[in-house]
Amino acid sequence: MPLRKRAATMAAALAALLAVAGPAAPSQAEEKALVAFKVMTPKTALILARATIEACRKAGYQVAVVVTDRFGGVQVALRDRLAGAHTVETARRKAWSAVSFRTDTWEVYRLIEDGSLNPGIRQIDQALFVGGGVRVTAAGSIVGGVGVSGAPGGKLDHDCAVEGIEAIHDIVRLKFCE
Repeated sequence: MPLRKRAATMAAALAALLAVAGPAAPSQAEEKALVAFKVMTPKTALILARATIEACRKAGYQVAVVVTDRFGGVQVALRDRLAGAHTVETARRKAWSAVSFRTDTWEVYRLIEDGSLNPGIRQIDQALFVGGGVRVTAAGSIVGGVGVSGAPGGKLDHDCAVEGIEAIHDIVRLKFCE
C-alpha cells in the first residue's frame, strides 16, 4: 500500500476513534495545579471536642475525644479526668478510620458483623472499627472526624460523637455552606 494511502487510512481510523471516544480529557497543562478544600478551624474543632465530652459527661461517661482534620491529622485531643490512658489513642484511631474510610466506624463494625464486609479490613494498620468514629461533613464534603473512647461500648461512644456534632451543626453549616 502506498504511503499516502496508508496515511489516509490511519487518519480516517483516528478520526473514527475520536468520534466514538468523545472529547478528550483535559491535558495536564489545562488542569489546575492546586486544589481547594474545607477543614474545620482549630476553634471549631475545640468547640466540637468540648461539646462531645460534655455529651458523654451528661450520660455519666468519662471519655477521651479526638477531632481530626479531613486527612486524619489530629486537631484537638481531650481526655476527661477518669478516662483510661488508652482512650486518647483509641479515639484517635476511630476518628482516623472514619475519615480515611469515609464511613462512620459503627457502620463499618455492623457491616463486618453481618457478613457484608470482609473482616480482613480490620487488619489495616491504624484502622479501628468499633463504634465511636464519626465523620464531620459540611456542604457534602468530609471536613473532619471525631473519635470517642471510654463509654461502656462502641455504640455509646458513637452516640456521644453524634451529639457533639449536632451541637456544632449550625456553626459548621454557616461556615462551610456560604
